[in-house]
Amino acid sequence: MKKYLVLILAIATFACSQEKGFKIDVTLEGAEGQVVLEERGAGGWIPIDTADVVDGVAVLEGEVNYPKEYYLSVAGNRAKTLIFVENTEMTVNGKADSLNLAIISGSATHDKYETLNSKIMEISTKYMALYQESRAANTAGDTTKGRELMEQVNELYEGVGVMQEDFVKANPASYVTPHLLSRLQYGKEVDELDAMVDALDPKLDSVQGIIDIKVQIVALKKVAVGQIAPDFTQNDADGNPVKFSDIYSQHELTLLDFWAAWCGPCRGENPNVVAVYNDYKDKGFSVFGVSLDKDKEAWLKAIEDDKLTWDHVSDLAYWQNAAAKLYAVRSIPSSLLVDKNGKIIAKNKREVELRETVSAFLDK
Repeated sequence: MKKYLVLILAIATFACSQEKGFKIDVTLEGAEGQVVLEERGAGGWIPIDTADVVDGVAVLEGEVNYPKEYYLSVAGNRAKTLIFVENTEMTVNGKADSLNLAIISGSATHDKYETLNSKIMEISTKYMALYQESRAANTAGDTTKGRELMEQVNELYEGVGVMQEDFVKANPASYVTPHLLSRLQYGKEVDELDAMVDALDPKLDSVQGIIDIKVQIVALKKVAVGQIAPDFTQNDADGNPVKFSDIYSQHELTLLDFWAAWCGPCRGENPNVVAVYNDYKDKGFSVFGVSLDKDKEAWLKAIEDDKLTWDHVSDLAYWQNAAAKLYAVRSIPSSLLVDKNGKIIAKNKREVELRETVSAFLDK
């Protein structure tokens, strides 16, 4: 009898070990070939599992140490959709040509993410439509309407940020939180970001997203308000090297502006920067533009179209721009104000705040 009990226990243990890990049944209308599950890494996409589509279904399997942020796609297609994978049975149902609309079930972590994301996407649809209306109004010469619409865009956009931040504060142990913090970090001062990370449950310390943010915090502290701006040299449009310290040492106040021709928010802010520059250039204000473009012609056209009459440089290396990396820039527009001694006095002042900060410094 004891031998039978041992055998039954062994079979039960083996069965449990077989159930460990995740299994994702993927049904995507129009999908052919293979379905791919990947993780975003520092150097590119890291494959987790690949499965053939058989009779319209592909089965992905593996194991995670905690709910992981993975991306699902059909091999050969660029479109990917985010999926929080847990060690459980999950299903994905949708269409290959609209992965972002696929219904994902079986993961409690993904359910929590989807509840929040559906609200964000609803707001995002609204502000993108308003942004297009704003551009159309500006093109038609109705700058007043364009400005009013952009104010609505900014209000909605900031509301999305507040929504995500509220989630992070209310869910310090959720595995969705690192994903949201990776978005929120771009608009935060380093001390605020540091405090948000410190408030998280220690179990999230092993999540790569949190590890990356902590590295970013160290870099940001080196370019915080009160620090001396790191010097650098890049070429202007004619290939001549320009040193940042040679610019700021000649002016009372210099705006170091990281931007790009392809960046909609950057182009939207440019008229404001131009207005402040024109009003204060005779009082010692200047701008030094660093472009994250990779297309030189597009860069130069944007300078001309937006009437950006100050000094510009770029290494045309896109997000690998050396100066942007030096200043821990991970989103644009990004800017900081430097006095003639190179001391950083303010960061990311836009719209009316830029004018107020420049005025307070120069109107003495």
